[in-house]
Amino acid sequence: MQVIRTIVWVLVAVALLLFSVNNWQPVEVKIWEDLVLETRLPALVVLSFLLGLVPMWLLSKAGKWRLTRRINALENSIKAAVTGQPSNIATTTQLDAAAAEDPKN
Repeated sequence: MQVIRTIVWVLVAVALLLFSVNNWQPVEVKIWEDLVLETRLPALVVLSFLLGLVPMWLLSKAGKWRLTRRINALENSIKAAVTGQPSNIATTTQLDAAAAEDPKN
């Protein structure tokens, strides 16, 4: 899988290089009425690509991190149930029962 990913990124880089060589011309981007940015077309394309890629990549990493934490928590609760050890996570029912048994209350 890593080889395929590397091949795809190399093809994207080669395509971007060919595009940059063939389209190296200045363009004007009107941001506001008085503010005009003059840049090269390949820089504008790369910036647009990154503006779309980076947020989606961050969302993907955050989702993977969240799911990994959830899987680890579920695996730990299964291990605790199999070995007979009490789980570190107490439910509200368990907390209510412990509070009712506590003589200090």
